[in-house]
Amino acid sequence: MPETAMDRAASATPPGIARRVRGLSDRAIAWLFVAPTIFLLLAINIFPLIWTIRLSFTNFRANRPNADVEWVGLRNYQRILSDPEIWQTMQATAHFLFWTLFFQVLIGFALAWLINAKFRSSNFWTTVIVLPMMLSPAVVGNFWTFLYQPQIGLFNYVVAFVSGADPTSFSMIGDVPLAPWAIVIVDTWMWTPFVMLICLAGLRSIPESIYEAAECDRASKWRQFWTITVPMVLPFLMLAVLFRGIENFKMFDLVVQLTGGGPGSTTELTSINLKREAFEKWRTGYASAYAVILFVTVFGLASIYVKALNKVKER
Repeated sequence: MPETAMDRAASATPPGIARRVRGLSDRAIAWLFVAPTIFLLLAINIFPLIWTIRLSFTNFRANRPNADVEWVGLRNYQRILSDPEIWQTMQATAHFLFWTLFFQVLIGFALAWLINAKFRSSNFWTTVIVLPMMLSPAVVGNFWTFLYQPQIGLFNYVVAFVSGADPTSFSMIGDVPLAPWAIVIVDTWMWTPFVMLICLAGLRSIPESIYEAAECDRASKWRQFWTITVPMVLPFLMLAVLFRGIENFKMFDLVVQLTGGGPGSTTELTSINLKREAFEKWRTGYASAYAVILFVTVFGLASIYVKALNKVKER
């Protein structure tokens, strides 16, 4: 019988180590294999978090590492929470978060409902709809920047064709009232397919026997939709909102490519503002406190939301 790789590894193991391994329990062997992964997670995630929390109580600047570092306590947190510019970026983030989630859920569920009907060539259209999600955000940002150009961009000409307005009379990424909606449109175009796929999975998980029983009870299609479809798809929909909410709260690359936070600070989200504080103004301690506040905000809201999701799933 030919010697296997396991046999060769066993024969190459020193006798002392082999005896120790034979004496270990299954639980100890499992921890032996899991320990390197846990160590990497601690090194990559936990240690930077602890270091960031420590820096948030100092006036450390990364561009002057040899300067004297002063312990400032909660001063950074007080300055952040009382800074009107920070609250302005929070407001811009909330606007972006709310409207992207609203449109993505609405359009994504509608597309999933249509595709679930399994009409002719539905698989082809599913593939076409999913294509934007496969692109890089940087590529999407550059692509839509070109589409938004007032003189040559296709978007302005489509709006002009529908409304009759002059295509050069407005700029989606240059006008203060329109710039926030420009990034909402692009993010909705890119990530609605993600919500659609999750909703489609929820729709196709509903047993057909439930609809057959409802038809036997003479329930209308409208009543079936509200009493069967919506309640059973709701956990999937809430899961999609959770994923997209976390991702959009820390949105950075797409907005930087589109507007760079402008015009002025109209589309300056918290992630962009944090980057400027840390790597343009080099207020590392202040930026660390800013990052801790954002982390606590996302973690707290996500925890509350997950509890609500679990209650919906238990119904």
